[in-house]
Amino acid sequence: MISTLHICNLILPLFYWATVGIYLYDFFNDSSFSSNSKRVLLFHTLLFHVFYLILRTIAFDHPPITNVFEIFTVLAFAVSFAYFILELETDIRGTGLFIIIISVIFQTISSIFIQDETVVKEVLRSNLLGSHVLSALLGYSGITISAVYGFLYLILYKEIKLNKFGLIFERMPSLEKLEQLSFYAAIIGFILLSVAIIIGIIWLPRAFKDYSYLDPKLIGTALVWLLYGIGLASKILGGWHGKRVVIFSIIGFLLAIASTLVTNFLAKSFHSFY
Repeated sequence: MISTLHICNLILPLFYWATVGIYLYDFFNDSSFSSNSKRVLLFHTLLFHVFYLILRTIAFDHPPITNVFEIFTVLAFAVSFAYFILELETDIRGTGLFIIIISVIFQTISSIFIQDETVVKEVLRSNLLGSHVLSALLGYSGITISAVYGFLYLILYKEIKLNKFGLIFERMPSLEKLEQLSFYAAIIGFILLSVAIIIGIIWLPRAFKDYSYLDPKLIGTALVWLLYGIGLASKILGGWHGKRVVIFSIIGFLLAIASTLVTNFLAKSFHSFY
């Protein structure tokens, strides 16, 4: 099984490179064949990635969350999976290149540096913890994708203002569609982050006797969740639209990055148990 796992680890980034390659080709050529083929290839890449994650979990008897490079492969899956759901929902296919390249980077780094973790702390063998981490990464992937669409919105907005109607203008959806995509991605991120928080609340008392809900990581996550909740409510109930929505999404993403950096590297947290 270990040898099969190592082969899968070598093949997986090739799947992602092939996928981003056909998305790149379609971006510059806009052919019906590549437009249909890229979604099929992305689906099979995700299917193979699920097989790889399951195989790794069985081989080492723990979810793939015990080190940063295992988390990188889960993050690569989470980003592409969140985008795939968004593409199916909206049938807008011209922006995948800018999203899947993120997965390519994470998976390539993971495949190069990942190690076989057989001796890990017992707490890391919890499938409930694995579900918590996966849903959290999916949530943050949605937030990341929302911010990417926000940046694409601002780029297209600037090009229109400057009367530049080049390849970006031709291939990108309209400003309204980019705003919609950013909004939908934020919803996906918010829902999955909510699921991660709920699972964390259930798992935390079982795993630690001296836990505290004032943990810096919990506070940071709660602030990100609250900010996006306010932003989504303002969009739905307050009628926010246009640049205000995408800028709010970008600010939320930057807060999520800042929160992650502070809680992981500067503040003491029980989330550092690995």
